Amino acid sequence: MMPPEDPTPYPPPDRERWPETPPEWRERPAPDLPAFEQRAYEPNAFEPPEPEGPPDEPAGPMLRPYVMTGGRIEPTRGEFDLITLVLATGPEPESSVGLGPEHLAIWRLCQQVLSVAEITGHLDLPVATVRVLLGDLLDHGLIALQEPEPEADMHDLQLYKAVIDGLRAL
Repeated sequence: MMPPEDPTPYPPPDRERWPETPPEWRERPAPDLPAFEQRAYEPNAFEPPEPEGPPDEPAGPMLRPYVMTGGRIEPTRGEFDLITLVLATGPEPESSVGLGPEHLAIWRLCQQVLSVAEITGHLDLPVATVRVLLGDLLDHGLIALQEPEPEADMHDLQLYKAVIDGLRAL
């Protein structure tokens, strides 16, 4: 069965559809453009450009941090603030001591005095993991620590008075 024919013409003429169209718009000639413009094939037109420079570094260790620490989340001894300074002591440990490659990497970094935060940044490891590994090195006597100085007494009224007197003297 055929659908019935629609009595209204499609599309309606412009003047019936848009009677308010200005006459200069209706009489303007259409631009002389080809219906389809062919372009030469460019094989990499939509592919991203090749990166410049060296390739990106890997995004962290391949092992999960809890594997490196044997599931431990606290160091066996020592308090490791982010600003605690660490220095390696003695000769390089042998692999038979029971330390992993991460321990040796920390020991090698600490040939110069570094803070816990700097070690964490160099190794791209979580702070908690680095603290556990530092605790292991401390247990074996392979590192020395310098704890941060305790905060000064900020409620010393004599110090405040001396500062105010000095400012007034200026």
